[in-house]
Amino acid sequence: MTQYGVACLLLMARTTHAFSPTTASSFLHQQKQGRFETRKFVATSPDVVSIPNPSGEEPTTWECDDELLECKEVPACDDTSCRTSLDVRIHDTWYDLSGWRKAHPAGSHWIDWYDGRDATEVMDAFHSEKARGMWQRLPKSKDDVVEQLKKDVPDATPTQYAFRELRDKLEKDGWFERDMVHEAKLLGIWVALAVGAVATAHMALPVSIMLTALVMTQAGWLGHDYVHGVDKFSDFMRQFTTFAGGLGATWWSDKHNKHHALTNEQGVDEDIATDPFLFAWAPDPKHDSPLRKIQHWIFFIPFSFLFALWRFDTITVAVNSIEEKRPGAKKELYLLLAHYGIMMSLLPFNVWVPAVFISGLMSALIVTPTHQSEEFFSEFQDDWVTAQFTSTRNAVTTNPFSEWLWGGMQYQLEHHLFPSMPRSKYPLLKPILQKFAKENNIPGGYRESGEFEILKMNWELYRRVANEDAVEGAPYSRGNGQLGAIDLGFSPAVGGFGKK
Repeated sequence: MTQYGVACLLLMARTTHAFSPTTASSFLHQQKQGRFETRKFVATSPDVVSIPNPSGEEPTTWECDDELLECKEVPACDDTSCRTSLDVRIHDTWYDLSGWRKAHPAGSHWIDWYDGRDATEVMDAFHSEKARGMWQRLPKSKDDVVEQLKKDVPDATPTQYAFRELRDKLEKDGWFERDMVHEAKLLGIWVALAVGAVATAHMALPVSIMLTALVMTQAGWLGHDYVHGVDKFSDFMRQFTTFAGGLGATWWSDKHNKHHALTNEQGVDEDIATDPFLFAWAPDPKHDSPLRKIQHWIFFIPFSFLFALWRFDTITVAVNSIEEKRPGAKKELYLLLAHYGIMMSLLPFNVWVPAVFISGLMSALIVTPTHQSEEFFSEFQDDWVTAQFTSTRNAVTTNPFSEWLWGGMQYQLEHHLFPSMPRSKYPLLKPILQKFAKENNIPGGYRESGEFEILKMNWELYRRVANEDAVEGAPYSRGNGQLGAIDLGFSPAVGGFGKK
């Protein structure tokens, strides 16, 4: 082996970590029990290479403009460092995204995380038609890299191919078109609640508090739909949740889209990283807390802090976004300031403060049980479609008020599989997914329970985990606040947006 090769292998070993995805663009094989295992070298880390390549062959990589109108091959190394390729499979073709990762609007960490993986379903789920057309202009991975990747990375499953066909059909049939009459009704209800909250603020305090809590919760659900949407109306309304609910669209995208892509993946999905206050599985003793033994009796307390935490995280991200010069950061901060200015001017302190905690409780009771009652994953799931089915349970509401209150989250599976589809379409989509689950032999099928039964299931999970002993070597889950998991060393995005 050449000196250059030895240096690269040492650098690969230095950047390996437990939760890194497998890749073949830069690989280190170690023999173990008669077989080879692949260890990840993060393709875009600033690894120093001080030894020149004796063969004289210059490694190359790509540089692309933001719109992918031009990509050119350039030397991969300068005087101090080298870049490797960053290979992602989209619709059965491997592309090298190393020259475009920094231009990715949602952050380079998304690109990094899918190095050596199939990103087809995630690409289709989160992007507009225009964005989905851009990947075809990306440079393709080199032949020798593709050859190795085909050996190391599983092929797409029949379930994935069937889902892609279903998605294409739904798009052609207009399922992603927004019903503006329905949107007007939802926004009208929200405005009426807001007016009612202000009108009763000084004459019927409990009524005003409850109406304000509903205003905050429904602003979250409406904004949630708009942030996910890729149509023109959603783009126009993207910052609705910032102005109306105090929850920033940028923060939401950074945290929430990762939850969608890597649902219930331990150590990665921030939505299940809720200890030391709530544990969804028995932890390692070094990460345990005395609170775990009573979590099923006190769960409503951390639940109530959900919106307070989200508001704090929103402010943190908004300030950091200004410093990092992220697109639209100033506009979002101004809308956030407008939200607090208007809320504090129209509502007394003893109305909006308790409303924050009541809305947090309502929202947590809705969003938590639809995933925590289902399967958790200790490693990356190659079949994204099956993973969404097995990690998600829908809630069957019992009355029109509950159907509205849940804000579309009762159709959690429909939402996870088609996050950019308007939520008004989900009830009609349900029988289609039930049929899909049956035809494709999805383990556990289409999972759903009554709205109160699913809450009971979640409570029983907390009780069971409270009574279990700590488990040596159990997966680490602590989120350090909802922003924390991305910086714990498990992701190539350690250090936050734009730090690499």
